[in-house]
Amino acid sequence: MSTDTPAPASAPPDRYVAAQRSDEFVGLRKALRGFVFPMTVAFFLWYALYVILSAYARGFMGTKLVGNINVALVFGLLQFVSTFLIAWLYSRYASQKLDPVADKIREDLNGETSAVATDEQKEATA
Repeated sequence: MSTDTPAPASAPPDRYVAAQRSDEFVGLRKALRGFVFPMTVAFFLWYALYVILSAYARGFMGTKLVGNINVALVFGLLQFVSTFLIAWLYSRYASQKLDPVADKIREDLNGETSAVATDEQKEATA
């Protein structure tokens, strides 16, 4: 058993902390949460409805629609459809609302990183 204490994690550079506190980043997080949280709640409610109906409304879920296809099977397949629909909606939402802001934040950070690296290179050659 080792008694060595681990080295403390290095603090993130100030530019990352500043970027995290910027209005753009705060807006980005708000936009992400504005999509993710309601969609998650909606999906869990939809899934819970399926489970509850399967447990307590067996007659309804066993109702035959066409041949051997019953309501429970349709609801089960709709779970897959809703999952793919949510993924597609998120992809569209992210490409329209989130990605442009994230790209701008990244460009701002990389621009600062490049400027710092250029200054360090100038100092190293001097």
